Amino acid sequence: MMSMKLMDRLALAVLVIGGLNWGGVGLFGMDLVAALFGGSDSILSRVVYVLVAVSALWCITLFFREETRTDSARGTA
Repeated sequence: MMSMKLMDRLALAVLVIGGLNWGGVGLFGMDLVAALFGGSDSILSRVVYVLVAVSALWCITLFFREETRTDSARGTA
């Protein structure tokens, strides 16, 4: 259970970073990942893009998971 929560938070963090990067592309024409890692065709940039995509796929599962009793009890406080 703890490793699943860690994976959820890690995937969400990577997805937020990817979303901010795409926001920068849309608003300013600035791809920060490409700028940091040597262009959008570099291996490192492509790895980051793939990690963002895998994180998005992981986060889709959050829509379909059942809430446990401890999660729902924590939300009512």
